[in-house]
Amino acid sequence: MTDGVFDRDRLLKSNAGALARTALSNVVREYPHHESHWHVEGVPILSPRLSHPCFYGSFDWHSCVEMFWVLVRLLRQHAELVPAKEIRALLDEHLTVERLAREAAYFAPEEHRNTQRPYGWSALLELTFETSIWHDPDAARWSVGLQELSSVFVNRYLDWLPQATYPIRYGVHDNGAFGLSRALPYARHLADHGDPRLHGLITETAWRWFGCDRDYPGSWEPSGADFLSPALAEAELMSRLMPAAEFADWLDGFLPGIAERKPATLFAPATVTDTSDGQLAHLHGLNLHRAWCWHRIADALPCVDDRIPAALEATHAHTHASLGQTTGGSYMVEHFLAYYALLLLS
Repeated sequence: MTDGVFDRDRLLKSNAGALARTALSNVVREYPHHESHWHVEGVPILSPRLSHPCFYGSFDWHSCVEMFWVLVRLLRQHAELVPAKEIRALLDEHLTVERLAREAAYFAPEEHRNTQRPYGWSALLELTFETSIWHDPDAARWSVGLQELSSVFVNRYLDWLPQATYPIRYGVHDNGAFGLSRALPYARHLADHGDPRLHGLITETAWRWFGCDRDYPGSWEPSGADFLSPALAEAELMSRLMPAAEFADWLDGFLPGIAERKPATLFAPATVTDTSDGQLAHLHGLNLHRAWCWHRIADALPCVDDRIPAALEATHAHTHASLGQTTGGSYMVEHFLAYYALLLLS
């Protein structure tokens, strides 16, 4: 498939260095910091660095994990475009077995069984997957500790999904479709290595939650603090679980009218009026998430499908709207947006 309007390789080459520099800076920036804590009598709340010896930066835990994914992804796939030695040194310092064991100990208690569900869980599984498939001595070492922490979240998923009768369709962290989509590659990796439980459960849950969805009210999007598109997150997830022709039929029932650019709200980039406002700034994330989803949807459709031009035009429009905001701006944007930029460009 040739899209003509979205030169991903060119955009990646021109942005990779800045994305890496942003991630390098963010992961060691402890403050400002936002985190929800259980307050247990007699147990003090520790500083971010003491609570999370690996992932204390980037404003919040899950964004810090995402920034580590940015660094590992760029180092693995595009080392010639980034400060590779500096990245390796930072990863060596942070992703040690000892530090990651302390992260696992933080999340292990029962009172944390919902903490970071599912957004942070899946971010960590995504990072673990990136190291697990990389045949590199350093990555093999980082992967050991990450797999121990990942096992906490794999077990959390195995406990939670059978009880999750209903999907969560918000355009923020709780979104179920985006969580399952990000966890799916590592689940497949586990299945390929003898443990199919998570992959089977994710697949079953996705079909149970979304398989019969029709006429999704995409015209209701966006909400004012979205950084995910509930409609497109669901479509992107389902594109991973069925052949092209079957997905094309499912999408026709789920979002009819794509070829005619309907609903118009899914094709028009969101307007961000204040990037220093953390909630309004989420909308830049929404634009890049939509761009990624539209591009994934176009790739998943049969090559002659008449919806592909509309999907690629939407990819281009949303990329143009927010890619330039990824670096050099307010921390309320910069602490997380590089992840969505690289998700789209890589």
